[in-house]
Amino acid sequence: MSQFDAVKSLESLLDSTMVERVRQAADAVVAAKERGGKVVVVTGSGPNLHEGVTTLIAELMRLGVIDGVTTSSAVVSHEMGGTLDKVKRVDGRSVGVDPFFLPRGGEFELTLTDSLVLQEVTQYMPVDTKLMERMERAAGKVIIKAAGNLGYPVGLWLERLSWEILTLAKSHGMTFEEVVGLGADERTMIGIAAAKGLPVVVTIPQLIGGGMVGLCIGDSVPITERAARLAHLLDSADVIIESAVVLTQEVHDGPFERYTGHGLWSAWQGHYTYSLEGKKLVRIDLDPNLEKVCEVERENAAVQNAIADGLPKTKLFGVPFRMEMSGFARHEGSIAVIGDIGVVWPIMVARIAERLGLELRFMSYPQHTEMGKAMREMIVREVRPVSRQKMLERLALRGRKEARS
Repeated sequence: MSQFDAVKSLESLLDSTMVERVRQAADAVVAAKERGGKVVVVTGSGPNLHEGVTTLIAELMRLGVIDGVTTSSAVVSHEMGGTLDKVKRVDGRSVGVDPFFLPRGGEFELTLTDSLVLQEVTQYMPVDTKLMERMERAAGKVIIKAAGNLGYPVGLWLERLSWEILTLAKSHGMTFEEVVGLGADERTMIGIAAAKGLPVVVTIPQLIGGGMVGLCIGDSVPITERAARLAHLLDSADVIIESAVVLTQEVHDGPFERYTGHGLWSAWQGHYTYSLEGKKLVRIDLDPNLEKVCEVERENAAVQNAIADGLPKTKLFGVPFRMEMSGFARHEGSIAVIGDIGVVWPIMVARIAERLGLELRFMSYPQHTEMGKAMREMIVREVRPVSRQKMLERLALRGRKEARS
């Protein structure tokens, strides 16, 4: 079975309406690229990592299909760790970790990585090798999870490295995302973005994930500058794809968006603003309430009328109403795809690749399938954590080029 034949079989996991919506989304991307337009993706964290979607987005960035990404600080943190990794979970108290530090359940994680990664970590940070040996001997469970994070010692190393990256970002007038991308694997979104000069920007509501990484991302540039960078990125797009993400105020209710958001006074006072008018807006989401809200808007413009009359939308529609539903439902170019991103993305990308004649080096599959399990193992095995040495070398090279220009 070929790669695309395997993807084709996934269509049976969606109803016919959603299969057609996926095709519409793919056709919108193809049309934009054929006329020289741009595509930007707005990603959440969690499922996008586990389903291989962020790795697939990186591949589409390499191929020139995706021209920029907004994401969460948690995704940046996990891509710093190599996207996915294997850890061994043990009872932290049994290996001598003070219960004060342990989360609910008392579990502590050992990063299962190779000697080259450990060599770089130990070169810049003291590591408790005795603790690691106790964890290796202890009873526990090996799992694949989002990389870095709470695994010892890599998670701690990334937390400490983030402070160094923050200082470098400030001294070079760059964002944290730009600096760390210089040392990241090019099969991550931050890594390929740095290699190709594409923007990856963490959105303001998504700054708090990833522990210290999120705080350092937030501190690397002021909030207003971050909002402006996001506005420029989204303004450049003909198609915006939202993938399992909530709180997309920068898209639908941001300070610099005029069409469905709150950008009126910013524009009035001379700030850079943009409009979603005329763009295609695709949202891949599991929440059926999004489809309900879109239906009532299509039938009788109920969302727009509620806003015009100053009425509470949650009570009117009888559904939990997320803020981004308002702008999305009212936007004429919206395509709502209600389904698992692990299923939707490969179907959509297979159609895009076929239409544009692209050869993919990587394809994602739903993590519960056999191909999905193999995909996750491949990511663990091949996508490397960020290299401090590589980051510093490329940052110095960039500085020399800027000095000559």
